[in-house]
Amino acid sequence: MNDCIVVIPTYNELENVEAIIRRVFSLNHPFDLLIIDDGSPDGTAGVVKELMKEFSSLYLVERKGKLGLGTAYIHGFKWALEKGYNYIFEMDADFSHPPEDLVRLYNACAIEGHDVAVGSRYITGVNVVNWPINRVLMSYFAGYYVRTITGMPIMDPTAGFICYTAKVLNTINLDNIRFIGYAFQIEMKFNSWKYGFSITEVPIIFTDRTKGASKMSKGIFKEAIFGVITLKINSYFKRYIPKHSAQKLPANS
Repeated sequence: MNDCIVVIPTYNELENVEAIIRRVFSLNHPFDLLIIDDGSPDGTAGVVKELMKEFSSLYLVERKGKLGLGTAYIHGFKWALEKGYNYIFEMDADFSHPPEDLVRLYNACAIEGHDVAVGSRYITGVNVVNWPINRVLMSYFAGYYVRTITGMPIMDPTAGFICYTAKVLNTINLDNIRFIGYAFQIEMKFNSWKYGFSITEVPIIFTDRTKGASKMSKGIFKEAIFGVITLKINSYFKRYIPKHSAQKLPANS
């Protein structure tokens, strides 16, 4: 078993899933791979099962129905912690996150010593390809909104391409993570920051999917807008007592 595992949730990713699996396993650094499929009616899970015969480090969890991105990641994180992985990654199946950058996220944690590494679209400007300008602006200013409300110094707080060390996921109470869309990504980073973990942002080029359909919805944006306020208010009534000795460090330290 490797010390790294990539968790990829899928729903109707038949057009992408084989290619993303093969790309991850072609990297120079070894990564195990866990697919969390939410009952995709297009046969995504069937493709993964066939590839499991070829790749011994490929795993599949099938869930009944579309239960949400956040719950898929929480399930995958718990699975990875139970198996003893030290570095747990989250990544989309649609190639919007460059698989080659998994190595850079790993190095940021394993070599540079950070606890969380975020694949950031905005740490060195706006590095987004194939998005319409209105979506770029919405995403960029969502980050500004999150930073303003929470005080969290992360340029891309809604990013979904991340490496978490096991100590982070063991410290955060995953059962208390409530949000399922963009707000899930914000909530995870906010908790990591409040517990004093070292967070860095690694610049990536985000490319919008070319195959398959986006899972974005108005409900996800609504959850993020109001979820951020809820996070901030709830934080006033919670004590964040680290289970490690590291001092609190700002993002990108």
